[in-house]
Amino acid sequence: MYKIEEGQVAPNFSGKDQNGNKVSLSDFSGQKLVVYFYPKDDTPGCTAQACNLRDHHADLIKSGVKVLGVSADTEEKHQKFIAKYDLPFPLIADTDRAIIESFGVWGEKKFMGKVYDGIHRTTFIIDESGKVLKRIDKVKTKDHTAQILEALG
Repeated sequence: MYKIEEGQVAPNFSGKDQNGNKVSLSDFSGQKLVVYFYPKDDTPGCTAQACNLRDHHADLIKSGVKVLGVSADTEEKHQKFIAKYDLPFPLIADTDRAIIESFGVWGEKKFMGKVYDGIHRTTFIIDESGKVLKRIDKVKTKDHTAQILEALG
């Protein structure tokens, strides 16, 4: 699995958000962007992560970053997840995994003795010119905003 690393230009992705609106990396040109990849809506770890980002969203905005979540869930699942937890940022429905695979976060995982393919929980902080400033692989779901703010300096 090829992984996008710090210092590389982020893949120029395009996908649909929970409302069917097209969202592209180029929409955020001139802004810092946090793109976080997560396995599945409404699961314990993913909910903890999304709610942590929600609870500290104002701090992220003050730091000059926008937030965008990406999973392989459908637009409808994203709509329900956003409504249930009042999430203030868009979620991309990457059902064909094009964005997920372009960032290199799809691959073999192990859980409770089982091996399967899935999304590796990973966050990328992308600068104003589209370069990856920071890649966070060891995401702390309940304290993810602090990790992002620390990475921003």
